[in-house]
Amino acid sequence: MYYRLSVTMVRQSKKMREVGKSTVRKRRVEPNKHQVRTEQTQGKLLRSALKIFARDGFEAARLEEIAKDAGFTRGAFYAHFESKEGLFLALLEQQISKHLERVRALVDAAETVPEKLTVFREYYVSRLADQNWAMLMLEFKLYAARHPEKRGRLVASHRAIRKGFKIQCLAEIFDGKQDAPRGMLEAVLHSFVLQRAYDPQAFSEQQAVDSLRLIFDRLVGL
Repeated sequence: MYYRLSVTMVRQSKKMREVGKSTVRKRRVEPNKHQVRTEQTQGKLLRSALKIFARDGFEAARLEEIAKDAGFTRGAFYAHFESKEGLFLALLEQQISKHLERVRALVDAAETVPEKLTVFREYYVSRLADQNWAMLMLEFKLYAARHPEKRGRLVASHRAIRKGFKIQCLAEIFDGKQDAPRGMLEAVLHSFVLQRAYDPQAFSEQQAVDSLRLIFDRLVGL
């Protein structure tokens, strides 16, 4: 009887611990006022950075202009970001996260592997229309290439950000080898955007779209 009672007590205790753990997991920790203000300030700085970077270019953009546009001082900027490069990397992380959410929703809605890849391809091709971001990425890469003392750190940070955002179903489709195709697809897309910005008469938008689809299919094996 003692044994059965002990077993019952142990089971009840275990059950109570599991309920307790479940309650802890479900309990949401609300951010305090300081965290909310910090997130709001960073959000404003990132929005202004995207605007000023697109207007003036990465290297020509001045931190004072970004801070002023966001309604803050230069000192307030440095309270949240250590440098212009750090600001751009934070902006890059934000943009990747935003696009990842969109892609994940589209891919998850597709049923078969070919459908998922086709959806992903069409989203990739649609990025041709975002000229400002593609040009800004090209400028940032040129900046890194022109400053070899910073290039290694900037490239490592860029890779770390990209590596942190992966779509599991696509990783499985690509057998976990997303990095090489993704890097090449990014390079091809940016070169098309640059050429179209430089000489819109070189090839039509439809020709660019058709070519990007073919290149995607070849690299991914669709």
